[in-house]
Amino acid sequence: MTYEMALTALADPSRRNIFEALRTCPRTVTDIAGEQPISRPAVSQHLKVLQTAGLVEVYPKGTARYYGIRHAGLAELRSYLDGFWDDVLEAYAAEVDRQTGEQNG
Repeated sequence: MTYEMALTALADPSRRNIFEALRTCPRTVTDIAGEQPISRPAVSQHLKVLQTAGLVEVYPKGTARYYGIRHAGLAELRSYLDGFWDDVLEAYAAEVDRQTGEQNG
């Protein structure tokens, strides 16, 4: 999985809603579809995209298939986003140093 695939997958509002529905626990397609304004086949297609992006994994349990968040799949996306946070903190520190220098100078 790459962070690009994760961002692309989560850019679609329906996929993002499905992903968020899995936040608390793994669920079946039927369970997820019951809460979405889209059809069961559409939910299945969105889950496939999320799975391909490495964000969702399947847990077979008897005859049912449960989908859940693949937490390891979030690591690369988080690393990418953390890079922005590091840049923001560095810019903030530089600005504080600049303003402190102006006040003391």
